[in-house]
Amino acid sequence: MHTKLVISFDKRVLNMLELNNILFFALILGFVIQMAYLWIVFARLAFYKPKSEFVVNQPVSVVIVAHNDYHHLIKTLDPILKQDYPQFEVVVVNESSDDETYYFLKDQEKIYPHLKLVQIDKQLNFFRGKKFPLSIGIKSAKFDTILLTDAYCLVSSNNWISSMQKAFKDKTEIVLGYAPYKLEAGFLNSLIRFDGLITAMHYLSFALLGLPYRGVGRNLSYSKKMFYQKQGFISHYKMSLGDDDLFINQSANKINTKICIDPDSFTYSLSEESFGQWLMKKKHNLSTTSLYKLKHKILLIVYPLSLFLFYISIIYLLVLNTWLTAVLILFTVRLISFLLIQKRIMLKLKEQKLLLISPLLELLLFALQAMVMTLNIFNRRNKWN
Repeated sequence: MHTKLVISFDKRVLNMLELNNILFFALILGFVIQMAYLWIVFARLAFYKPKSEFVVNQPVSVVIVAHNDYHHLIKTLDPILKQDYPQFEVVVVNESSDDETYYFLKDQEKIYPHLKLVQIDKQLNFFRGKKFPLSIGIKSAKFDTILLTDAYCLVSSNNWISSMQKAFKDKTEIVLGYAPYKLEAGFLNSLIRFDGLITAMHYLSFALLGLPYRGVGRNLSYSKKMFYQKQGFISHYKMSLGDDDLFINQSANKINTKICIDPDSFTYSLSEESFGQWLMKKKHNLSTTSLYKLKHKILLIVYPLSLFLFYISIIYLLVLNTWLTAVLILFTVRLISFLLIQKRIMLKLKEQKLLLISPLLELLLFALQAMVMTLNIFNRRNKWN
């Protein structure tokens, strides 16, 4: 009987030691992957210095889709029309608005000859979403360089067009810009701004790595010729979303894509007023990731999975009261690395009052995205408002 108890105890000890070793290996694996993303991928953006080159100012067509956006356009359209740029037009597609949008744009046409109103009716759009009116706007544009933003976005300066145009080089067909949310009071605003920052950190860093996979329609430029060569939105036309990320995912490559993070090129928008509104928007935006190219899906999922592996291993090892010194060292090194990279990126992208709470925001955002992606599995319906 005594021998059996000793054997049983020895097995439990061996199993516990084996579990400790597995968890420590998982911690090391998660740590190594996190360091690779922070110092190989995201560091490209953190230490990015654009080259100063002579640029020819090509004529630009700004294309905006409006739907009941009168209260936005009265604030945002004028700064766009008054851009300091030699040759450009502003094409506004008014899709079935039932507010004062049409009359406002007609009045502005009389004042600004480089404003073009394109009016379309609701029944012409057989599929929900922004793609149909955006395609009409691009077709109506007279210049090859297309610059996109939304009706509710406010450009940061009168050099917005000029700054985005400077990123175009000989073989450039796509320029990815940054579109932050305005700084306001409240934790929700901090969360939304941090989410936008993390999203930009990913797509801008991967573009610099030669693996561009998405852009944001609030600040995005590409060639009209390329748009038609790639057949526009045809491959995903029935899906209401994806006019920015899915189109860029299928069209961008390391040669034809550049980024622009000049503060003069930023376009600002207000964050959602409620957590529910933002969560619904997040759910819609994440629904398109399943259609990304396989290599992009793998690169995007490895980072959060390694973060989960890293933190869950830390928690279990702390509970088991083992490898404590190693756990503390790895946690500290990862935290310092994260804060250093975040600080440099925040300085470049002019983001304020996020650094100190960024570790908390990262964990909260990770949990929310996991929840949203789970919800998307059960509900595939998407729409654009």
